[in-house]
Amino acid sequence: MTQSSEQATVWLTQDAHDKLTAELAEMKGPRLQEIVARISAARDEGDLKENGGYHAAREEQGKLVGQIRQLELTLERAEVGDTPPDDGIVEPGMKVTYKFVGDDDDEAETFLLGAREMEDSVGGLTVYSPQSPLGSAIVGAAKGDTVAYEAPNGKMLEVVVLDAVPFTG
Repeated sequence: MTQSSEQATVWLTQDAHDKLTAELAEMKGPRLQEIVARISAARDEGDLKENGGYHAAREEQGKLVGQIRQLELTLERAEVGDTPPDDGIVEPGMKVTYKFVGDDDDEAETFLLGAREMEDSVGGLTVYSPQSPLGSAIVGAAKGDTVAYEAPNGKMLEVVVLDAVPFTG
């Protein structure tokens, strides 16, 4: 992750912000305490060098602490916004349907333009960041517009915006 994307604003609906805040509280409270208790119990068993339960719990603790830090960073950068207007203009918080230009066999695809951290709370809908190549290309586009962008592999792609509606979760 580049420094500029680490500091980019993360757009969240109030509902998504509330869910992430609750998830953070669960991680920092009961989940972390349960792991600490397992580490303590494993320590009481004696020799830590060959104690698989201790090492597994320590590894799990490290992963959880990393997830907590990532979630805290996301919430620090979060901009909580209202649902965008239903005006067909692509902006963060919109569910966007698009199709690649010139590929008649290609099916339309739909995604949410928002924070990747929202992916677990949007019912399986793919989430693209407004800073992603496709996301940054279509912000401000309207239903029916064709936009071009450079894919990460350097190839120029064109998509037509078929629909843009507010995501209501």
